[in-house]
Amino acid sequence: MADFDFDLFVIGGGSGGVRAGRMAAQRGARVALAEVAEMGGTCVNLGCIPKKLYSYAAHFAESFEESHGFGWVGEAPTLNWDTLKFNRAREISRLNGIYGQLLKSAGVHIINGWATLVDAHTVEVGGQHYSAKNILIATGGKPSTPDVPGCEHVISSNDIFDLSPFPQRLLVVGGGYIACEFASIFNGLGASVTQLYRGHQVLRGFDDEVRGFIAGEMVKSGVKLHLNTDVAAIERTDAGLQVRLLDGSHITVDAVLYATGRVPLVAGLGLEAAGVRQGKAGAIEVNEQYQTSVPSIYALGDVTARVQLTPVALAEAMVVVDALFGPPEGKQPRGMSYDFIPTAVFTHPNIGTVGYSQADAIEKFGKVTVYRSDFKALKHTLSGSTERTLMKLIVEDATDRVVGLHMVGADAGEIVQGFAVAMKAGATKAIFDATLGIHPTMAEEFVTMREPVKR
Repeated sequence: MADFDFDLFVIGGGSGGVRAGRMAAQRGARVALAEVAEMGGTCVNLGCIPKKLYSYAAHFAESFEESHGFGWVGEAPTLNWDTLKFNRAREISRLNGIYGQLLKSAGVHIINGWATLVDAHTVEVGGQHYSAKNILIATGGKPSTPDVPGCEHVISSNDIFDLSPFPQRLLVVGGGYIACEFASIFNGLGASVTQLYRGHQVLRGFDDEVRGFIAGEMVKSGVKLHLNTDVAAIERTDAGLQVRLLDGSHITVDAVLYATGRVPLVAGLGLEAAGVRQGKAGAIEVNEQYQTSVPSIYALGDVTARVQLTPVALAEAMVVVDALFGPPEGKQPRGMSYDFIPTAVFTHPNIGTVGYSQADAIEKFGKVTVYRSDFKALKHTLSGSTERTLMKLIVEDATDRVVGLHMVGADAGEIVQGFAVAMKAGATKAIFDATLGIHPTMAEEFVTMREPVKR
């Protein structure tokens, strides 16, 4: 057998790469991990974590306003943007250190630099070659910005957290979850936010009723949403960035955020030289064990462009580790199912969803029964807010199984996580009906809906 420097060489220090490297090392493998940036990848540095922190910050303005209905008197404090940025950066730096320490404690050899494949068993970093029995690519993705006239003036989600000064007028281009989240966040922080989307409704791929409901709630909160339109050109003027739309109208703003999708981060990895097959937008093609067309090279997470979520990358990492080094004693090798993956969108209000949309459920299962509830939460009977909550269940008629669960409302992600366990276990509507609710909560609505929506 060939003598390699490492049993596993991981390229990328994001969620999936760190999990795979750490777990493989804990099983006795000789592991190296190369990362050119800070540890933690997109999620820790430029995605989930800072975005959620800013979402928390954005809720305070409405909370201060709503407190008056509960007897609190006085003026609300004002946002110090620089303080928020500083505190966020300090927390991210702390997390970077934790990720690095986790790897070191497990015995992973960390290499700082850009890694490139030389062949099926060799990686080059900073002019030095390393050999490995197996190589894992976990480089993630990056924002994709269309080539429109004036695109040099736009920013991506990578840049939004440290804008200076605070953008009093922000244009968000895109209709996906990243666009909707940042539109909600900066609207809550006090910016005048306009959101453009070329489609007929935001959040393509989500349940249609959820899409329409959240769009309405965002507009009520102050986001100026323009559908069926797009940017024609952007020009810098003394008054700010002048954005011309396809219909000839103009918007003048301080910053233009493009959140129009992400693509796999594959440029400069040497995939072609190593013979690794790629698909649409450069995504690395893999089998069920995340093995590429080169048997010794694996790939997982956003670089494969399957389901681009941090928990998915973590789960995929464990499949790879089990496949290469065997499962823990007494356990079966793990597999990965992409059914019933719970998802949250941190718009204001939040979205939580697991399972099939109504349209997809009908296409897959045929006859389904839908239950829905649309109400003002107890909190808002005193807060003065007009925010409403939507909850929806989709049940397969043939089995009574709940195959779709959707919520738009406060803490939707926290609520839906628990229901995802039940749905993964195959819970039926009868089981939902037999479960007692916790009163008074919004979550209890999921187990008290009895009357189906008329077909």
